[in-house]
Amino acid sequence: MKQFRLDRLSNYSIGVVLTLSAVMSMAQTARQVLGQAAVVPLACEPAARIVIDSPLADQLSEGRVVIQYRAENLHIVPVFGPAALAVSPRIGHIHVTVDDMPWHWADASGEPVILNGLPAGQHKVLIQLVNANHQPVDQGVVRFVIPKGMEAHHHH
Repeated sequence: MKQFRLDRLSNYSIGVVLTLSAVMSMAQTARQVLGQAAVVPLACEPAARIVIDSPLADQLSEGRVVIQYRAENLHIVPVFGPAALAVSPRIGHIHVTVDDMPWHWADASGEPVILNGLPAGQHKVLIQLVNANHQPVDQGVVRFVIPKGMEAHHHH
């Protein structure tokens, strides 16, 4: 019978085992990353919510507005229409309205909202988290100031 001897393990092997153990203990569960399992009825899922960061300050000084956001309990995807309301986990997108304009645009990329060319002064951006049928489920407002002299800078 062959005996396993710890002194035969290299320092590298021990390091790999310890590192893997540490990474696995810090890893998020599949549910934390992917959300509720698709077999769970929508009525049992927690409410969808949007979390919006303040615009990146260093970009404002360049005349560019970059607003990062994330959705909780709703996946941002380009799928639309009433039939998609029954999909679990929930799906949707965002609507963005700048300075109370009578129009908005829809975005299903999940990427930050980026605005260029706004005039100097105070501005307001409404970001609505909406379901696949464009009905709002949560929203947030971001207010910021474009410094004087920055409005003439146009970025391509």
